[in-house]
Amino acid sequence: MPNDAELIFADHAGRFYARQYGFPPMAGRLLGYLIVCDPPQQTIAGLAEALMASRSAITGAIQLLEAYQLLKRSRTAGERVDHFSIDPARIEPKGFDATIHREQAELMREGLALLPDDSSIRRAVLEELAALADFLSERLPELRDEWRVRRDKLRAEGKLPDMPEQNPLGGRPRQGPKPA
Repeated sequence: MPNDAELIFADHAGRFYARQYGFPPMAGRLLGYLIVCDPPQQTIAGLAEALMASRSAITGAIQLLEAYQLLKRSRTAGERVDHFSIDPARIEPKGFDATIHREQAELMREGLALLPDDSSIRRAVLEELAALADFLSERLPELRDEWRVRRDKLRAEGKLPDMPEQNPLGGRPRQGPKPA
């Protein structure tokens, strides 16, 4: 059973991910709880009990977090129930993907094409948004690479632990989509 501090952290995570990323609060609470819970692998029933939520609310949150590839689903041989945990192989923020910014820049240029002779604020906004999106699409891959170098250095210095990539339950994880 979770302690009060774990539940408070889960509630804070729920509010943070709702406010910053538009997640339903339960998805953020689930993510927060899975980060700190012991054992780190939980069943739907265990999560529902711990977070005082319905199984359907937990299932919906799991589906959302799996779509973002933040969770790992596994099953121990001989068991009939899935266990869920944070996927350490997916801990890198998705915000480093430059694709969305390239698409946004293209979209803004499409808008600019609609206003070829316009000198109003509308055109200025589109031009600045296109320039920002271009900048982010160029810099984010560089930042991701810089982060990976720093992370590896911190791990080599013992300041960050290595992240296990194997399934801690010993069962075979279900195969999902490969990361981008």
